[in-house]
Amino acid sequence: MEKITDKIAALPNDANYFSLEFFPPKTQIGFSNLQTRLERMSSTLRPLFVNVTWGAGGSTSSRSLELAEICQRQLGLTTCLHLTCTNMKRKVIDEALEEAKALGVRNILALRGDPPREEEYRLEDETDEGEDKDDSNEDFTWAIDLVRYIRRVHGDYFCIGVAGYPEGHADQSHPTDQDPLHDLPYLIDKTKAGGDFIMTQLFYDVEAYTKYEKMLREHESGVFAQIPIIPGLMPLQSYEILMRTTKLAHAKVPPELLHRLQAVKGDDEAVKQVGVEAMHDVVESIRDVKAKGPRGFHFYTLNLEKAVSSLLERCNLISPDPDDNIISAIDDVSILVNGDAAHHRALSSTSSSAAAQLTTNSHRSSSPSRLISPNGNPFSREATWDDYPNGRFGDARSPAFNPPLTYSPTSLTVSPAQALSLWGTPTTTEEITHLFTSHLAGQNPEQLPWSESATLSPETALITSELTQLTQTKGYWTIASQPAVDGLPSTHSVHGWGPPGGFVFQKAFVEFFVPASTFTTTLQAYLDHLCNEGEISYYAGNAAGAFRSSESSEAKHAVTWGSFAGKEIATATMVEEVSFRAWVEEAFGIWSEWARCVGEAARRGRVEKARESRDFLRMTAKDVWLVNVIGHDFREGGRLWEVLMEA
Repeated sequence: MEKITDKIAALPNDANYFSLEFFPPKTQIGFSNLQTRLERMSSTLRPLFVNVTWGAGGSTSSRSLELAEICQRQLGLTTCLHLTCTNMKRKVIDEALEEAKALGVRNILALRGDPPREEEYRLEDETDEGEDKDDSNEDFTWAIDLVRYIRRVHGDYFCIGVAGYPEGHADQSHPTDQDPLHDLPYLIDKTKAGGDFIMTQLFYDVEAYTKYEKMLREHESGVFAQIPIIPGLMPLQSYEILMRTTKLAHAKVPPELLHRLQAVKGDDEAVKQVGVEAMHDVVESIRDVKAKGPRGFHFYTLNLEKAVSSLLERCNLISPDPDDNIISAIDDVSILVNGDAAHHRALSSTSSSAAAQLTTNSHRSSSPSRLISPNGNPFSREATWDDYPNGRFGDARSPAFNPPLTYSPTSLTVSPAQALSLWGTPTTTEEITHLFTSHLAGQNPEQLPWSESATLSPETALITSELTQLTQTKGYWTIASQPAVDGLPSTHSVHGWGPPGGFVFQKAFVEFFVPASTFTTTLQAYLDHLCNEGEISYYAGNAAGAFRSSESSEAKHAVTWGSFAGKEIATATMVEEVSFRAWVEEAFGIWSEWARCVGEAARRGRVEKARESRDFLRMTAKDVWLVNVIGHDFREGGRLWEVLMEA
């Protein structure tokens, strides 16, 4: 039951240490597999402490506390529990802190999170049934409110960490004017209120960080003179993950690093290799800066193992042990599948990156291989079977399936004001159809609520006419798709992925929203008929939790795969029931967020159209089904679109 600051103080002044961050997986099988991974990483890497993330508004509270219990009690790891305070009732805060005490957790990272959407979107005629008026989340608007509350209620029992932003914190108050000086008064207040250490937002610009640390150390207030300042680093997993994360975190990627990554962005293994070297340079540059005591580093793992292990070993951060072989080589490994032990041939199913949530799933993961760490130690298949970033089309058994890359309480990647500007206040299905067709035509809106990019992928250009026809003629609002590919070179400018010299394949698929009246009366029966003929498979779900499928719950569909010399067949993208169900919940949550953005416009005075639009969006979300259809004939590229138009 040690405090982080006590453990740091016990180290020699010239020592280096590191910590690792994990999040509670979305699926139970992923949770079970993470426990196995944690056992291995804790014994081979030996971090000084670990962090466990907390979903906005307490959305992952029970799973976060369960993960904290595994780390603290079962593995004996000093554990730091995140708490985000906005959108949090005082009762939830109290319960979390008392549970942390019961588990022996004595370290809290006090975070603000994003603005409290529940209050921000509330209209004057909306109240929560049974709401406790004395327990509003207005008690916790800023991180300093949480720091003060913990100190007032629990005294010095907890060691409290606070967040720092080397490049400046970007939010709606100044999203385009990032400057650490904006944040400095708040950081001073948080530290004076009881902050014991500072952990920074992720960054790749080492110059920005060193200037930031110098500014804090030399500040005239003296509050940062001795406090531990721990830089936050995220090992590179894929080009798409990097682009998405740095966009959401408003972190800069140095031009030289960006240039190196763009040259290999289709090959995740090459990206990782570039990333290890680049992050090694970052670590060494920070080491060159004289520290006030031991020098620490915090690594955002995304629940993956190989990249961070490679980096730690490359930087000689793992304490030496002659009897320790970082990760032993084995040929097969037992992992949990649906709660049972089953052999998983190494890396036969890797996953797509987070770009899979875009309108088109455009980039694929690289092929797997028997991986070697920088000093020549082989990484086991146990460590690397899911070594590629898991998006919504990934392997739901993976601990890293669908990682949360921010603490945002919303799945939208834009602010309410931006949402209103992009998508307006639709009140008819025709208006929503127009948004989709305009987007496909490369016009406004640049992105849809379910996409994370302002541009369509090159793949989409090949099937834009088919998608537009489905949208305009059939009324299918398409949000994800890909064309069929039959053995193109892995270096192909549009479809290529993985190392040179390979061949890549794709089954066509499309995912769309469709009215219940269409799905339940005609489309489902038609799809069932095609399934019987072996042409397609499908999954469908709605906001109420209803689910339909042509497949058994154990079925898994590889829709993107590759063949590479000297390697097993690599499955880069899969569609299965568990991952689809998780996405259905998120996708319909986005409908709700869109409606709330429109509701905010109503609250601020655009009452007539905005209120009507809010109600329309809510009604639409309750009505439509989300359907994913996979065409199995990858040699006949146009067949899927033909059969859907015949429905």
